[in-house]
Amino acid sequence: MTSVPPSASPDFPSDLLAAQEELHQVRSELLALLKRLPWSVAPLDGFSDTGGWRSVERPASPGWTPDEQAEVEKLRARERELAVIVTCHQYWEQLSGPDVVTARARLKHAHDPTEEPDPADH
Repeated sequence: MTSVPPSASPDFPSDLLAAQEELHQVRSELLALLKRLPWSVAPLDGFSDTGGWRSVERPASPGWTPDEQAEVEKLRARERELAVIVTCHQYWEQLSGPDVVTARARLKHAHDPTEEPDPADH
């Protein structure tokens, strides 16, 4: 098993990087879609509950259309597929213990913009 020093940036396989990037994109799309949709999948009356430890109020929900339900399910299914691809990738077999955790954390942020400006931009 190879050790990844904390300061080293592991060289991830391109298919693993692509799967992680697509996973971020799918999760972002799913979150944006869920924020736009009504709070309830099925049509429900609105309600107000001010007697609990926190007040909860919801307007009436028209529910989701069949197309909206299909889109959510499609994105959730792809999210699951990509999560399996990323977490079960053979790359992880070469690491052990804390090195796996460190590398997985780095992979999640591999596509983040760098803090330092690119000298080619000047």
